[in-house]
Amino acid sequence: MRVKAASFGKKKQIIEWRSHEPSRLETFSDAVFAFAVTLIIVSLEVPKSFNELYETMKGTLSFAACFGALFQIWNQQNIFFRRYGLTDSATNTLNGALLFVVLLYAYPLKFLFGLLFDNNLFTENGHSHEMISDAQMPMLMLIYGAGFTAINLLFYLMYVTAKKHAKDLKLKAVEIYETQTVIYVNLTLTLIGVTAMLLAWLLPVAYAGLSGFFYCTIGFAYWIWYSYRGKKSKKKFGLSELQAS
Repeated sequence: MRVKAASFGKKKQIIEWRSHEPSRLETFSDAVFAFAVTLIIVSLEVPKSFNELYETMKGTLSFAACFGALFQIWNQQNIFFRRYGLTDSATNTLNGALLFVVLLYAYPLKFLFGLLFDNNLFTENGHSHEMISDAQMPMLMLIYGAGFTAINLLFYLMYVTAKKHAKDLKLKAVEIYETQTVIYVNLTLTLIGVTAMLLAWLLPVAYAGLSGFFYCTIGFAYWIWYSYRGKKSKKKFGLSELQAS
């Protein structure tokens, strides 16, 4: 599955694959991601009434958003191992930390998306209750920001480690260039997470939730950075564009 998932758009990949078969570490990673998906699943029990079914189906959108976020992280990790196939102690440690963060933030992620799609309400014993108060919003945004920052920081360190093994991996100049591009992307995402946390901390309590809109800058950051690096690669290597990672 890992090989098939990474094969989509393979012809556009600038960095050649150096690993084609999942290692034991990747197999373990798949099990961890599968467990994380289990933690965010809509419901573990079959509804006993239509009301229960309706309440369960209301969680479909939040589950889909959580699943999409986890899949994105899994796919990025998959691409990394397909590209470099590293099994050194530093990579193993960083990957282990990544899996720990994924498991730790499964419930906070589910809570956050549930908050967004359920209008800050949950039903218990037929009564609606507020999921979070305004006073608690800054802490929620800090918790989410810490997870987002940690994940991107770990990917940043993993790609830095890969670049250090450039000679061992026999990376070409263009592959080193692309690796450096991804390093800067993950560093930028890390800084976006830190900035969003600062906004959540500094903004008045009633407006702390607005710090989440700062994550909308991610799309602009990708566009600006890859446009710049793409133009530079065209001059340096004759490539029209770099592969967004």
